[in-house]
Amino acid sequence: MKIRIGNELLTEHIRVRIRLDYRGESRSGRFFFGSKSKEQIAETMREQQVALLRNVPLQGIFIEDVDLSLEVYTVSQEDGRRNHEAAYAPIILTLRIENLDDLLPLLIKPEFRKIEFLSPENISLHRLDMERLLFRLSQSFQHETKLLEQKYSR
Repeated sequence: MKIRIGNELLTEHIRVRIRLDYRGESRSGRFFFGSKSKEQIAETMREQQVALLRNVPLQGIFIEDVDLSLEVYTVSQEDGRRNHEAAYAPIILTLRIENLDDLLPLLIKPEFRKIEFLSPENISLHRLDMERLLFRLSQSFQHETKLLEQKYSR
């Protein structure tokens, strides 16, 4: 990424903060004991995903910080006849990336909630960079759609 300051061109990484909320729903177990609450399931999902993010490198992404301090929250939804509750365990990732399209694997996840650009203050994209970004976005959505079709067609 090249950033223009006056007449100078600098090469700087982009820093972003992303919020991901991992969902947990309570499952009715076969027995009255031993089943986890929706909050515990959300916590477990969050811990598993953080372990994956820390141990499996993502191309072009460097994780600067993982914030797990946010509390698990519960959302209630009505779907006609009954009330349905789900718990969400949020994490906030501070990332340093080389290109905007390196973010796509995180942005297309259903857990993605919010993004905040920390630096640089201004970003200008060349026409070819914008085309590449939109092409990769389209590819990522098509790939995710195929995965969902395979998952639900079984």
